Amino acid sequence: MKTASRILIITLMIAGCSSRHGSSSSTGGGITGTVPPAREAVLKMVSVVRPGTPNRIISVGGDKADIRGYSSGAIQTAIDALHNQDNGGTVFLQPGVYEIIAPVTLYDNITLKGSGPSTILKKCKGFRSPFALDADYGELEITVKDASGFRPGMGVAVYDDEKRSGWDVTTAKIIDIKGNTIYVDQFLVRDYEAGKNGTLSNACSVISAVNAGNIAIADLTVDGTKESNDLVDGCRAGAIYLHKVHDALVDKVVVRDFNCDGISWQITENVTVSNCEIYGCANAGLHPGTGSPFTHITGNNSHDNSRFGLYVCWRVRHGEVTSNSFHNNGVNGICTGHKDTDMLFAENKVFDNGGDGINLRNDGLLNEPHRSIIRNNIIENNGGYGVSVDCPAEGVVIEGNTISNRPGGLQKVAVFLGPKSLPVTIKDNKISGFADGEIFHANK
Repeated sequence: MKTASRILIITLMIAGCSSRHGSSSSTGGGITGTVPPAREAVLKMVSVVRPGTPNRIISVGGDKADIRGYSSGAIQTAIDALHNQDNGGTVFLQPGVYEIIAPVTLYDNITLKGSGPSTILKKCKGFRSPFALDADYGELEITVKDASGFRPGMGVAVYDDEKRSGWDVTTAKIIDIKGNTIYVDQFLVRDYEAGKNGTLSNACSVISAVNAGNIAIADLTVDGTKESNDLVDGCRAGAIYLHKVHDALVDKVVVRDFNCDGISWQITENVTVSNCEIYGCANAGLHPGTGSPFTHITGNNSHDNSRFGLYVCWRVRHGEVTSNSFHNNGVNGICTGHKDTDMLFAENKVFDNGGDGINLRNDGLLNEPHRSIIRNNIIENNGGYGVSVDCPAEGVVIEGNTISNRPGGLQKVAVFLGPKSLPVTIKDNKISGFADGEIFHANK
């Protein structure tokens, strides 16, 4: 009883101190105001009942590393060790070439940091097999004709001719193999038919994060080994792939030769991609989409990709694309469309792309990229139009840009306005080198 009374007295004393050292009560009866500096300093100290845990660093690589090995398995072992403590930490990769057979998967509060371009995560050689049986929705197994190139722990994609794109592809990891039956860790998301070239492929992302927050990827190279790996859609994979992720940074990373998108982030919030070089990918260098507000893309060089430098997909809102270079891509330097509203594209260099420099695509009257701001960019010598607004988007502004065509260049006109375009604010641009005129409006 004495002990209980003492605890009660201490509790009341603490409550009384809190009341006295806070500011005076408001008329509504609550306590308002700032915490006194001395108490604020105490609050920042380590808890008296739970010791602090320092941010841990685990190294991977050669003989002097904490975890030895140059493989996705070695990297994942380090990540999993950090995942088991509350505040995460950093996995540091020594220089070397790491063979990747499955996505290196990040969790909350984890940083994956290399030693610069000499740290190379290289996707293993591709392998595929046709089905021996249909693979049905909700199954966890696929029976193939040839399982010889698969092994447990390997990342895979499941598809057929009709379900090869978007969210129709299943991505998973092999957990067991018995004969020609492959067991995976994710339920199949569709029915896939052997008669429609149903296929199991070891195509997969190199680095991924799913349902994670406060992560970073920095100072390394990702090589997708495009020449031997199957294409896997950017909604489901990428050389670097983020899904349902918030507060993420990808910085100073080189991504090359992945058989789809270089960096893809889907259903995300507060993702920053900065100071990266992305080239040689089979679709887009950068692909934000499926609802990704507050994206920041800055200081990157996305070039020589088969289709787009930057493909802004669905519902990418309130983002900024600044100080990047998009050039020598097969289609557009920048393409934006479906509900991609309130986006700023500023201070970029967009040149020598196969199609339009910047393209605002037509995705239907209610789904346009409203309030796209295109400001202070250099747009030069693209194969289509400098800027194409082929949609009824509201509030589009094109201002302060330098839009030019080299002698003999292919860029048709500086600004194209489609037949359904709404009024566009076009002002203070420097336009030169267009024999057919600066602005073409299809309605006139």
